[in-house]
Amino acid sequence: MTVMTDHPHMPTEDFEFIARIAAREREGARLEFIDGVLRSKAMPDGDHGMIVQWLTRICMQYRPELWLHPGQGIKAQEYRAGRAIPDAVLAPSSAFAGQGDWVDPEPILMAVGVTSWDSDTHRRDHVEKPRAYAETGIPVYLLIDRAKCEVSVYSQPNGRRYESVHIVPYGSDVVLPEPVGIKLQTEPLKDWVR
Repeated sequence: MTVMTDHPHMPTEDFEFIARIAAREREGARLEFIDGVLRSKAMPDGDHGMIVQWLTRICMQYRPELWLHPGQGIKAQEYRAGRAIPDAVLAPSSAFAGQGDWVDPEPILMAVGVTSWDSDTHRRDHVEKPRAYAETGIPVYLLIDRAKCEVSVYSQPNGRRYESVHIVPYGSDVVLPEPVGIKLQTEPLKDWVR
């Protein structure tokens, strides 16, 4: 569901208030606020969870000083006025201690997206989120696209967009560039598609 705001410049505080009420009143409600648009985020299915679990194990093996934080809300975009919920973010394990629902993105090395089966997944995951994460300065955005059976690695943010995008089909190896520095063997992803 996409809901356009009545006012193109809804204050971030108003969005956060609405998101808190939605989360309290409706189980599983997760809202995001990117480019002044209020959106609901689809609940992850079992295969989605398996992909995040697979990636968590790899990150723990290669980067034990870091943690893959699932579903952490972040302050996104150029002036931190947007609010996004990546499927996971890679950061030091205690990076968000003491922060609220929407954390400072400074310690994030990588944002992770796993596509859902809703109608606006392409626009959200391939257009809006890469731009928001690049504006935020997150060094790497990993997108696992279950519909296309592809892995996209966005890197080198320039404040507006990612300068580099590397796309491989499931089954190929892909290197997550520094500061992540992990090689993924994507063959197991073939088990979690419809």
